Amino acid sequence: MLRSGFCCFLRNAARCLWFSLGLVSFLPVLVPVAHAARPMQTDDARIVDAGACQVESWARLNRHSTEYWALPSCNPTGNFELTLGGAHTHQDGVAQTTDVMFQGKTIFKPLETNGWGVGLAVGTVRHPQYAIRGRDWNVYVPATFSFREDRVLLHTNLGWLRGQETKQHTAIWGVGSEIQLSGRIWLIGETFGQNQGRPLYQAGLRYWIIPNRVQVDTTVGNRFEHERDERWFTIGLRLL
Repeated sequence: MLRSGFCCFLRNAARCLWFSLGLVSFLPVLVPVAHAARPMQTDDARIVDAGACQVESWARLNRHSTEYWALPSCNPTGNFELTLGGAHTHQDGVAQTTDVMFQGKTIFKPLETNGWGVGLAVGTVRHPQYAIRGRDWNVYVPATFSFREDRVLLHTNLGWLRGQETKQHTAIWGVGSEIQLSGRIWLIGETFGQNQGRPLYQAGLRYWIIPNRVQVDTTVGNRFEHERDERWFTIGLRLL
């Protein structure tokens, strides 16, 4: 049963990735851009180049559900990146849209080689499956520090979240790193969470099929001091 379930996950993941390929045909001409994105949860202090777009897509296998995400982003003005997308989740034999995300992001200080950069992101997430109307709101400051000619990057996030269900205000944070292992392979690792509860972590690899154009990645993650309940596995595709 486990094998058949994993095969089903891979088939649906492939559909998600092919959807991303089709979505690109509706976006403006894409140009190369260095951007620390998938598969990290901790954001970086960079945005897509002016007039350019990207598509991030991934499938996430949880213990009791599977999520399929697609997040297109564009920078129409030069220093303001817009992201609009969402997730389709399969759980207990039911498939439904569970997350609709919209975010704006700008940069105050562009990242320089062997230097640092900082920005601001404001976003909202709606959960259509909830009976209670409303949405989550968040704002955070992403900062990135470059070392060894951009071969090592350190990202930090600090911000605020207001949850739709709890109506509570929560501090959010993240710390992540990217290390270039070869010309096309990067090792990533991070931890992130809120001021309440135990933090989460994930680690994985990113591989450029076509440098600065087509990237695939995979990660595994969990919550600290949890054995299986919150463990996840992801496989993703990013198009620039």
